[in-house]
Amino acid sequence: MSLQSRIETKLTAAFSPERLVVVNESHLHAGHHPDIDGTGETHMRVRIVSSAFIGMSRIARHRAINEILKSEIDAGLHALAIEPAVPGETTRW
Repeated sequence: MSLQSRIETKLTAAFSPERLVVVNESHLHAGHHPDIDGTGETHMRVRIVSSAFIGMSRIARHRAINEILKSEIDAGLHALAIEPAVPGETTRW
């Protein structure tokens, strides 16, 4: 199972999102670090809308997602951009 699929599975199980998009942006970061050539799954963007975030600050939302994805981060996920929202909240995407 790809890292992208694992992230989607974990976030779906944890937050029952109304909308979830996980984007592999690794190709955009080739050469930014000696070990990153842009071909792997090193840079991910998570766009998620979930009622589970109601009442949470933006920082709390980020922390909750980081906690769910801790094993992926510890295993070498180099960068994780997080764009969390609650239903009805304005997003840039």
